[in-house]
Amino acid sequence: MKKVSLVSVLTGLLVLGLAGLAMAADGDVAKGGHVGFLMAASVLAAGLGVGIAASGCGVGMGHCSKGCLDGTARNPELAGKLTVTMFIGLALIESLTIYALVVALIALYANPMLPKLMEIFGMGA
Repeated sequence: MKKVSLVSVLTGLLVLGLAGLAMAADGDVAKGGHVGFLMAASVLAAGLGVGIAASGCGVGMGHCSKGCLDGTARNPELAGKLTVTMFIGLALIESLTIYALVVALIALYANPMLPKLMEIFGMGA
């Protein structure tokens, strides 16, 4: 029950934070006033995306290492093969975090959706 209430509180704080960003945006649409809100949302999405990807990959790496150590403890003569396989698996898991980072950097610096969103919402360029 505590997890549900903690998630609810964090979600509420996130919504309040985004509402504050929306209210703080300049209202002059002709000057492109709400671009700051879209960029703030991009920064928030990039941070959350990389954070979630890194935590998920960290858990996966921990399970991979645990499996290799368990296998080596049960059958020590296979330690070399298990270690090679573990390092290949760890490299593939780490590449997922790097892909999330690349997507986040694209969202921050070469945001392909920003002009389209500005057009949809009638915001100035």
